[in-house]
Order: sequence, then structure tokens, then C-alpha cells
Amino acid sequence: MIYYTYAQHGMLLSAAVAAMLASGVLAAGAQPPAMRPATGPVTRPVQPEVVVAPAETFLAGSATNNPMANEMTPELDRAVTRGLAALARSQNADGSWGEAQFGRTVAVTSIACLAFMADGNLPGRGVYGENVSKGLEYILQNCAENGLIATPNANSPMYGHGFAALFLGEVYGTTMGGADTQLADRTHDALVRATRLISQTQNSEGGWRYNPIPFDADVSVTICQIMALRSARNAGLEVSKAVIDKAVEYVRSCQNPDGGFRYQTMMGASAWPRTAAGVASLQYAGIYEDRAIDGGVGYLFDNAMPGAGETQAIHYFYGHYYAVQAAFLKGGPTWERWWPAIRRELIATQTPGGVWQDASVGEDYGTGMSLIILQMPKRYLPIFQK
Repeated sequence: MIYYTYAQHGMLLSAAVAAMLASGVLAAGAQPPAMRPATGPVTRPVQPEVVVAPAETFLAGSATNNPMANEMTPELDRAVTRGLAALARSQNADGSWGEAQFGRTVAVTSIACLAFMADGNLPGRGVYGENVSKGLEYILQNCAENGLIATPNANSPMYGHGFAALFLGEVYGTTMGGADTQLADRTHDALVRATRLISQTQNSEGGWRYNPIPFDADVSVTICQIMALRSARNAGLEVSKAVIDKAVEYVRSCQNPDGGFRYQTMMGASAWPRTAAGVASLQYAGIYEDRAIDGGVGYLFDNAMPGAGETQAIHYFYGHYYAVQAAFLKGGPTWERWWPAIRRELIATQTPGGVWQDASVGEDYGTGMSLIILQMPKRYLPIFQK
């Protein structure tokens, strides 16, 4: 049995483990949950627990089955076509994405693959099916036995783990649910273990933090795990209702009176990127009509309306990735106002080479995020259909 630890990858968690021991979270002599291998056999899923509201409740208000006129435009089609071609050209030989100065990561690779899937490309299918297949293989090669999906020198690995688990859920739920193939089995096994690790590393408040230990939490990491759990549930895996309920409590505890969300439960200022993440967290947990959502959406309109802010601000793409989902899931006037504005802004900021530049994470990341946003109206990804 191989035990995966961060020390094997040049990262030390001794301080965090010591803190867990001191607080009583971890018993003396025990391994942190993230360092234990998954226990018991990995089997095909049985009937999942229902953790979301009835579908008719969701579909009635959201934009899922209520497209507005002219969601797709010729300008948008051209931008997406150029963006997908540029993203395909930047894929590394090992199937990953990520530029040398920023490093190859499972997060950026998963985001790039989701961008291709948002156009209808699947492993072995579509113009960019081979790109998705190579990206999937890269993710599977970086799955540890305990379920963590991370590259050897990853910083803040739970961000990447959340995006990678989401990608696996989307791939498995779209193409492999009924297949009895080696690739389907590998993908299912990795998804089960990744989902199990998320459940095991939820902290006492109900959220998640940078490392796979249940010691701390913040909204930005928590949304990644909630989306991964929702995708896994959509693909037929069991997801504990108790885990989702605790996550909802945590997200609610991070909302300020102004409707915005702070970074953690301790007092702090609201910011629009984490507000978008907070609203989307509640929606993917199955809450679609709520004062918390209304307050968060109002904060977004007041502080992040596309066309009125800085397009190269830190967390710009991260924030708008969640904001467009929040608007889409809210539907109605929210979607009708938000979608044309973000579509116009992203088309205007695409470079002649077809990419979107992000100074802090790189253009592969900026391009992947922008393409996911711009292809929301295609409604191909299962995570956006439910």
C-alpha cells in the first residue's frame, strides 16, 4: 500500500498536523484524513442520496431551459472559434496546460478541457476530442491513491483538486456512465476517491481550505468542492446530504449585511469575486430562491457589472466564471442583464491571437475561463443543465 503525503512532493504539513493535534481534531498517532488511503473496495454507485431541490423548482426560474433571444451572436461564434484553436495550440506534449512561468497544473488543465467540452467535444469525439482525451490522461496520471488530484509541487492543492474532480464528474457523467471500458473504470475510480477525499476533509465549520486537512476553510476553496460534489452527484455517485448541509451553513455564515461575501467566517470586507462564489455555492447546493442569493446578486450588480470595472484586476476571470453561473442559474432579468454585458466585455478583450491574458495565472487560464463563460448558452456541460 502506497501512502501519499505532501512530504513526498517537497511540501511539509507538519505545522498543520501539529495544530490539529493540539486542538484535538486529530488523535495522537493517527494520520490526517487526507493521508489515509481510501478504505474499502471502489464499486459502481448505488442509488444516490438526493441533495438538491426538485428539478422543476430549479428549471422554472433559471436560464437552463429558458434561453433568451440572441444569446449567441456571430461575433461570439468567431471569438469562441479563435479561442478554442488557440487553446488547442498551447496544450503541452504531456496533455497538460500551463505556461512555464506559472507551472503546469491540474486546475488549468481541467479548465481547458471543460472549455472544449462546453463546445461539445468529448474524449474521442469532436474536432478537439483528442485534446480532451490527452487532458483526461494527464489528470488521471496525477491522481494519488488517497484521492487527491495534484501535481508534485502544487501549492494550495485543493483548488486544483476541486476543478479536476469537477472535470472528472463532467466527463464520466457525459460519456462513460454505462461504458464497461478500462478508461471508464479508471475515471470512475478516480472520481470516487476524489469525492470521498472532499467529504473527509470538510472542516468543522463546513468548508474547505488550501490543503486536504479539515482544519480551516474559506469561500473560494469551498465553492470548488461544492461544484465537484454536485457534478459527482449528477454522474450517479452518492453524496452525503450532511456534507452539503454543513457546506450551506458555512457559506451562509460568510455573508455580510451588504449582501456580499467575505473570505472566511471571521469578520472581513465583502468582495465581488467571492460573492459570486458564495451565490453559486448556494445554488449548486440546491438553493435557488433565497434572500441570501438575492442579496448576493444585488451586490454583484452594484460592484461587478461587466463594462464598469477593471478587466485585468486580480481574480477577474475567477470572479466572472462564478458570476455568469450565478446569473445563469438565477435566470430571468438577472440573466438578461448580465449575459450581454459579459459577452460584450470578453469579446472586446480577446487578443488578435485568440487568447485572453491573465497576469497572475497565465493566458491558458484566462482563455479557458473566458471560453467556459462565453459558451454558457450552448448548455452542453451537465453541471449547467441541472
